[in-house]
Amino acid sequence: MRQGKIIRVAGPLVVAAECLGARMYDMVKVGNLGLIGEIIELNNDQAYIQVYEDTTGVGPGEPVMLTEKPLSVELGPGLLGSIYDGIQRPLDIIRAQHGDFVTRGIEVPALNREKKWKFNPLKKKGDRVLAGDLIGYVQETPLIQHRIMVPVGLEGEIVEIKEGEFLITETVCCLKNDSGEVREINLFQVWPVRKQRPVRERLMPLEPLVTGQRILDTLFPLAKGGTACVPGPFGSGKTVVQHQLAKWSDAQIIVYVACGERGNEVADLLLSFPELKDPSTGRPLLERTIIIANTSNMPVAAREASIYTGMTIAEYFRDMGYSVALMADSSSRWAEALREIGGRMEEMPGDEGYPAYLASRLAEFYERAGKVICLGSEQRQGALSVIGAVSPPGGDLSDPVVQATLKVVKVFWALDDRLANMRHFPAINWLQSYSLYRESLKKYFSEKVADDFVELSQEAMKLLELESELQEIARLIGVESLSFKERMILETARSIREDFLHQNAFHPQDTYTSLRKQYLMLRTILHFHRLANQALDEGKEFAEIVALPVREKIAKMKYLPEDEEALLAVEKEIDTSFKSL
Repeated sequence: MRQGKIIRVAGPLVVAAECLGARMYDMVKVGNLGLIGEIIELNNDQAYIQVYEDTTGVGPGEPVMLTEKPLSVELGPGLLGSIYDGIQRPLDIIRAQHGDFVTRGIEVPALNREKKWKFNPLKKKGDRVLAGDLIGYVQETPLIQHRIMVPVGLEGEIVEIKEGEFLITETVCCLKNDSGEVREINLFQVWPVRKQRPVRERLMPLEPLVTGQRILDTLFPLAKGGTACVPGPFGSGKTVVQHQLAKWSDAQIIVYVACGERGNEVADLLLSFPELKDPSTGRPLLERTIIIANTSNMPVAAREASIYTGMTIAEYFRDMGYSVALMADSSSRWAEALREIGGRMEEMPGDEGYPAYLASRLAEFYERAGKVICLGSEQRQGALSVIGAVSPPGGDLSDPVVQATLKVVKVFWALDDRLANMRHFPAINWLQSYSLYRESLKKYFSEKVADDFVELSQEAMKLLELESELQEIARLIGVESLSFKERMILETARSIREDFLHQNAFHPQDTYTSLRKQYLMLRTILHFHRLANQALDEGKEFAEIVALPVREKIAKMKYLPEDEEALLAVEKEIDTSFKSL
């Protein structure tokens, strides 16, 4: 292995000389401890290295080993249920072998080299396969079948394929390409983190990622293969929203990247996830989850690697044909890593000290999401949805990270600390948020839920906007000065806010609501509003209308089981109540 020599150390940035022939983004081992680093700039024979571990005590004269390979991740059976750091070192194994602290320079393989997996072939000898074709599978967890694919760049005729139990390093299949060369395939492959995994074709996302959170699914839906941004100040519930999405969204695989979040939040994640049950099967949620835990007390530079590590793992499962959701919590901490390295490199700073290329780096990350036709001869579709939390200082949405993110994502869920302080969960501000997927998802909602689902959500949104305007007038001249119809708008908007948008994450019925139940709940609230307006036109008393006992039933609909008859019964009771006025 060739080596250079350290000439300067500035925090996570190390400059090494005698590195002729090294390439950009090659992985290197820095100093006598062998710290993991990545080349981020080359100048003559000097390499500027971003080190992903603490460089305290490393000094000039120490060697730098050039691996001549890019920073890569291992992809194969054993990923699910694992907890990694930012450079894919398994934290649970490090803890078992070396104690509670990650020792500098420690090397542990990302995937278990001693565990045997049962490989079930799907192809036979003589079959011709292309890159991306499925040659077999491993039942990795009771929830997920790990599909073994022909690595990118390989194709040919199968000359041997085995069945049985194998280590991930053992050969399970041999391919002979057109030039007669025989290549071996084992159960895992290695992929550079900064390189997008190729796909055959990108598709328009036309199906929603159903989260069971009413404000998201009804008012601001996210498509499978879409991108969303969740900005908000400290304590407004970014992590809580992402935990809910990880638990309840109908993605088959969850990749949770904690890139620089506080240690106590990540500890809560690691303690709660193994105990959570997958709602559809009752199995532990961790069986379909991969966690990358890169806390705020780990080296800042490692945050940059963590977001690419998580994305590459997510793309790998997408290529198997799964629907994957990646949670990045939070991209602000990742941007801070870029800012620190940019400062150490003495680059010209952009807005608020962030590097000038911040927007393009964020765009590169988010554009790896999408709904795709995977590589291979079989028609297989996969989807990768990305939900990125952003933590602007003081909740300032003009922060460069928020603004750069908004240019590339299609859904904006603005968290509001005022709502969080009022114990309104999810604390998403309905007047600031938006979704650009509503039009493309219209057909799905009308076919699978109801014809008027989108129209009802738009009507509800209009009432919430009118409420905001009327509240301003009411504050100035008092509610009594408003007409009865305007006061009815305030009453209905309050019902939408408190009975529909507000959700209790700890209540077994209220924590998740199916699309059909969401539709029936909203339809019932708006049905009451229409009948109330008719009654006012007929000269009925406003006080009598708002005092109808059926309003309590409307408020308790969220706690009803997923039973259509029970929900329709509330609607019938509304009709009866108005007839008796």
